[in-house]
Amino acid sequence: MAIPDFQSIMLPLLQTAADGAEHIQHEINTKLAEFYQLTDAERSEMLPSAKQARFDNRVGWARSYLQKAGLMESTGRARFRITPRGIDVLKKNPKRIDMKFLQQFPEYMELKNDVRGIEEHSTDTSVETDKQTQTPEERLESSYQNLKQALAQELLARIKKATPRFFENLVVDLLVAMGYGGSRRDAGQAVGQSGDDGIDGIIKEDKLGLDAIYIQAKRWDSSIGRPIVQAFAGSLEGHRARKGVLITTSTFTTDAREYVTRIEKKIVLIDGKLLSELMIEHGVGLTEIVTYSVKKIDLDYFGEE
Repeated sequence: MAIPDFQSIMLPLLQTAADGAEHIQHEINTKLAEFYQLTDAERSEMLPSAKQARFDNRVGWARSYLQKAGLMESTGRARFRITPRGIDVLKKNPKRIDMKFLQQFPEYMELKNDVRGIEEHSTDTSVETDKQTQTPEERLESSYQNLKQALAQELLARIKKATPRFFENLVVDLLVAMGYGGSRRDAGQAVGQSGDDGIDGIIKEDKLGLDAIYIQAKRWDSSIGRPIVQAFAGSLEGHRARKGVLITTSTFTTDAREYVTRIEKKIVLIDGKLLSELMIEHGVGLTEIVTYSVKKIDLDYFGEE
C-alpha cells in the first residue's frame, strides 16, 4: 500500500501508546510500518532532501500535532507517552483523528491561531488536498522542487539560444565549479582549443593534472544517437585517452546510453536536463536571492536525554 498521510497516522499512533508506557520513536515507527504493511522500498523512501525517510517524517509530524493538542507528551529525546486526555479520547472510539478533530482542544487552537501556516489546512476533510496530506517539510520541499524544475527549464532555454562560444565557456565554468580543470585559466586554455578528430577540448581531471578528460560539447536540439557517441569513443582511442565527457543541450537515445556501458572507455553523457541540474547544484550562471534556514529544537540544550 502507499505511504499513509500524516493525518491518517494520528489515530494508529495514539493507539500504539494506549498502554500508558513510555515509548521510543524509532520503535513506534517500526510498529506502524508493520501495521500499514509497508514494503522495504516504501519504508526506505526518502524525502527529496535525502535527510529523512518519508514515513518517519510523517509519523514524527503526527506525533507533534498530537502533542500540541495535549494527547501525548514528550518524556525525553525521541521518547513520549500518552496523556490522560489522550486516553479519554481513545475511550470514545474515534473513527479518525485529524486536524479538524484536534480543533476541539484549546491548546491546539491557540497554537493554530498564533502560528501562520497551520491555517493553510482546510477544515473540510471531504476534500483531500496536498496541503492536507503532506507534512510542513514535504510542502516546503515540494515547493522547492517546483521552483528548481522551473529554473532548470529556463536555464536550458537560455543556453540553447546562446552562441557556441558562450556554450564552450559555460562548459568550462561548470567543470571548474565541479572541481575539474585546475585553475579557470588552465581550463579556459584547454577547452575549445583542440577542435580536431572529434575532440572539442581537453581538461585536467584534478588540480595536479594526473589524468586528462577529453570533452565534446554539442549545442543541439535533436537527440544524439549511438553513431555520434561511438565516433567520440573512436576519437578517444586516437588520442590514447581513457576518459571522456560528451555534453549536449538535447538528449541521448537509449541505444547511445547502453553503448557507453559496454565499452572499455569511461564516457560520461550529460544531457540538457542533467546539465541544468549541475549548473543549479554548483551555482553556475545563477545568483542567490534568498536563503531559508529550517531549524528544530536542540534537545541537548534543554537537557532531555
